[in-house]
Amino acid sequence: MGKKVFIDLTHPFSAEIPRWPYFDKPVIDSKHTMAKGGVLTQYIGCTMHTGTHCDAPRHVMEVEFDGKRARYTHEMPVDAYTGDAVCLEINVDRWGLIMPEHLEDACKRADIRPEELEGMVVCLNTGMHRQFDDSKEYYHYSCGTGIDAGKWFVEHKVKCVAMDMQALDHPLHTAMGNNGMTRMNLLGASGKPITEEYKEQFGEEAYAEFDKEEYIRIHGQEAYDEKFGELEAIGCWGTWETCHKMLLGHGIVGVENLGGDLDKVSGKRFRFNCFPIRWYMGDGSMARCVAEIDEDDLNDVPDRTYLYGGTGCMNR
Repeated sequence: MGKKVFIDLTHPFSAEIPRWPYFDKPVIDSKHTMAKGGVLTQYIGCTMHTGTHCDAPRHVMEVEFDGKRARYTHEMPVDAYTGDAVCLEINVDRWGLIMPEHLEDACKRADIRPEELEGMVVCLNTGMHRQFDDSKEYYHYSCGTGIDAGKWFVEHKVKCVAMDMQALDHPLHTAMGNNGMTRMNLLGASGKPITEEYKEQFGEEAYAEFDKEEYIRIHGQEAYDEKFGELEAIGCWGTWETCHKMLLGHGIVGVENLGGDLDKVSGKRFRFNCFPIRWYMGDGSMARCVAEIDEDDLNDVPDRTYLYGGTGCMNR
């Protein structure tokens, strides 16, 4: 047995950090400088859901499934995002919807039974963290979860889910598609809306998973109620950030944009350390995520090198 080591699972933060398509750019300024004041004191202003960060239930819903008002960051247990963990390596295609069968397969390869996940932090390595950049590839075309994966996590009573993707949901379950108050329906690489691109690639029935009106048109109201009715019953738009709400509404918190040296702990068990700031009435918080693991258990992969910040995720 080797010594315990700490592995950073956090994307570096800077003013140039990639961010959600309609988020503001972080503002970093100096209040004092060495030359003028003899000390360095900096100011940061940004959305708290920038880079690697935690979500609290209040971020996406008014009430949880127990009928009580959704909790803020300060109301979650101090160890809500921290605990014994496993990193599941998910095999899914580009833009794919992560389903229970993908999670079951990942558990098998990690040598852990789904019933063992109760009370654990589950980290997902889809490979998207390697694409972290201000790009359509990372935001528009990411794989992601939906209501089926959300129900699977609830069924197995996990404590927290940390994902290496742009959100706790597939991009088409978010406002980048045809969901949410803004319904951005962003343009894809072809110049067409990403919803149209998805239909052309996967068909209308596959796309309907992400669009309430389309799901009802194709499958009927009864089928929609059977699948999304639990969310609708507490006043939630069923196809809008559906995995977010299934998790957070049941007290399972989430971490988005997991990164750093995630590949070093892929398929492994370890201690996951993550603490949001103690923000009164906060909806989420940037955080430092770190794996504590036996040195002998690490995967033999190179240290992560970051090139974003004007250079992109790849070198010229």
